[in-house]
Amino acid sequence: MNTIQFKYAIEVERTGSISQAAENLYMAQPNLSKAIRELEDALGFTVFERTSRGVVPTRKGEEFLKLARSVLMQIGQMEALKDDRRDHVQRFSLSMPRGSYIADGVSRFIAALDPHGDMRLSIKETNSVQTVNNVLSGRFRIGIIRYRVQHESHFLDFLDEKELTFEQLWEYDYEVLLSREHPLATMDPLDPTRLEDYIELTHGDKTVPHLSSLPRTAHRPGDCENRRILIYERAAQFEFLSRVPGTYMWTSPEPRRVLEPWGLLQKKCPSNRRYRDILIYPRRYTLNEYDRLFIDKLFDARNDIAFGDRRDLQ
Repeated sequence: MNTIQFKYAIEVERTGSISQAAENLYMAQPNLSKAIRELEDALGFTVFERTSRGVVPTRKGEEFLKLARSVLMQIGQMEALKDDRRDHVQRFSLSMPRGSYIADGVSRFIAALDPHGDMRLSIKETNSVQTVNNVLSGRFRIGIIRYRVQHESHFLDFLDEKELTFEQLWEYDYEVLLSREHPLATMDPLDPTRLEDYIELTHGDKTVPHLSSLPRTAHRPGDCENRRILIYERAAQFEFLSRVPGTYMWTSPEPRRVLEPWGLLQKKCPSNRRYRDILIYPRRYTLNEYDRLFIDKLFDARNDIAFGDRRDLQ
């Protein structure tokens, strides 16, 4: 039994599939299956069982995987400590949602680093469940997840199950992002029922833990399921909104520096779209100086929007 087998098992748990885990690990499926069997033989119990939901951990398997993640996290921290002392590399990794104020915080953080020193930074934009998996796997030291407030119990139960701690960053209402050339650009206040005549852009990989799909709710003004474009890259949304004036998007509050170059504006609109962003990391992980510096810069970016005057952009 060795830590390589721990990594194999964690990847199987993350994907829920031997074949997908093997593909992600760049190894043949029979070799991964053999490694898992050897691990189970060494442990003396079954870690995974096959079900209609795919490959899932047994009760003892869940306990083992929690300990395995803890071991790998501590090894990673020891290696990082050794490397940081040896070469003074500025190290930081973050898995995050597609939020412009967060990207602004990352930019401010990078600008505050020593530009002449070595740095190893890793930033990934993805959905909340994938961010949880990224942090659990040790690929990223910290993460930010975004969820609708009505789904909070699902996410907090999920974090507790995975032994992750969290700190609240911001709670806000989604607003409508659209071009200054949009037919509704001058409407104040914006009538959500009028949005049904236009094309909505939305990120296409929203997921909620323990729910196979987002629960269906009664139709609300501004919901346009038959006039919707799913996108997966934050940069693409600004291109589309700017060049196709008949599109719009519900987003978190945007920084001025994003709105102006693209000729966009953001308008408040009555809705039931209350969201919360939280920082997550393993319970046994201690935030380092770079993590704290990033959090400071993130709050600066948030405060510029939350307490700034954006009325002239609406």
